[in-house]
Amino acid sequence: VQLQASGGGLVQPGGSLRLSCAISGLALEKNNIGWFRQAPGKQRERVSCTSSDDGSAYYADSVKGRFAISRDNAKNTVYLQMISLKSEDTAVYYCAAKSLSLSTIPSDYDYWGRGTLVTVSS
Repeated sequence: VQLQASGGGLVQPGGSLRLSCAISGLALEKNNIGWFRQAPGKQRERVSCTSSDDGSAYYADSVKGRFAISRDNAKNTVYLQMISLKSEDTAVYYCAAKSLSLSTIPSDYDYWGRGTLVTVSS
């Protein structure tokens, strides 16, 4: 199983990025996918998760209204569209997969990608 996150980069405050998580070795339609992030010196935190059952989504309060998660089962890829980026969004972003029920707890996830760095700075 491999999860490959991409799309990170340097962006100015107020800018946008779209992250992609390409998944191989498991069926996206049977797995819940989460995006998490970890800033320097901080613990990994949840950002957004999407359910395999109905496609419903969870968002951390800090990103509600600015981030949107979506999934393309045909491409086995999950996206995280980020707008109105702030300096506090700077972190390494990871995607992760788990079966069964949706969870926002990182330790519940079975498979992780390597992460992609997002830097929001002027």
